Amino acid sequence: MTRTRLIRRTAVATAALMTATLSACGLGTAAGPILSGDLDGAVSDVDLEGLEISVGSKNFTENIILGKMAVSLLASAGADVNDLTNIPGSAAARQAQLDGQIDAMWEYTGTGWITYLGHEDPIPDEQEQYVAVRDEDLETNGLAWLTPAPMNNTYGFAITQETSDRLGITKLSQIKDVPVEERTFCVESEFTNRPDGLPGMLETYEIPLGDPNGVPEDNLRTYQTGAIYSATDKGECTFGEVFTTDGRILALDLTVLEDDRQYFPKYNVSLVIDDGVLEEHPEIEELFAPVSEALTDEVLIELNAQVDVEGREPVDVAYEWLKNEGFVS
Repeated sequence: MTRTRLIRRTAVATAALMTATLSACGLGTAAGPILSGDLDGAVSDVDLEGLEISVGSKNFTENIILGKMAVSLLASAGADVNDLTNIPGSAAARQAQLDGQIDAMWEYTGTGWITYLGHEDPIPDEQEQYVAVRDEDLETNGLAWLTPAPMNNTYGFAITQETSDRLGITKLSQIKDVPVEERTFCVESEFTNRPDGLPGMLETYEIPLGDPNGVPEDNLRTYQTGAIYSATDKGECTFGEVFTTDGRILALDLTVLEDDRQYFPKYNVSLVIDDGVLEEHPEIEELFAPVSEALTDEVLIELNAQVDVEGREPVDVAYEWLKNEGFVS
């Protein structure tokens, strides 16, 4: 039986230089070990010896887990990996990839289409949305989107079960029937400024932000992403912004309101990689295809809960899942 290798990269000059570059741009990255073993099962034939690659992620739980998963998988395939996960915010992470500071990062189709490529309207069909993002980002920016996962981590709004029963609402379209003084929202600051965020959602559901008969500005409460779930559970607001694959939804028995006008885009996740790197190492697509296929909503809810509810480290959660699924040994 092969012993798991624990590779510490802090002494590697290339990684130190890359981290210093990102830090100079105000980007924080994740420190700590890289866990790797031997590839197994469907990916056992992939060999990436000689490849040097930098992997990034945003700084929320799910993207960090996915980033650590990519780091471990690439390292297990023999690549020399720089772990630059945990970059604060979508804009900073995207710019780091456009600037070539990171080579690969898991990204969401809806974010790519609306936030990065500047389109106003999402494409309702998941496959069509993926193809549109894939083709335009490759042509415009030289970034290749690999096969997407079936999981769809879209935005949503959750309420407590008690509130749902008391107000009799299960859909976003019913918020307009709630008294104005109870139309309170716990949101993160980025969500109030995103083109696929709060203002557009409220407009779509005929309760515009800033309107005294819609949602007055005073009805917003701003929190860090992780704090929104507990704040909603404690009644600090009626409606809490959530990611629909977040494990805390189940842990706190929150109810996600149906997006019955289909405002929020589809957010299927895909590994996005510099096209030059992929052309030199097309086997990367072979490495990640079966992993992406296994990433369902249910899987991500469970993995996210292990970090956010049980307090485990993302690197351990990611590597354990790869082992349990038979991708590494």
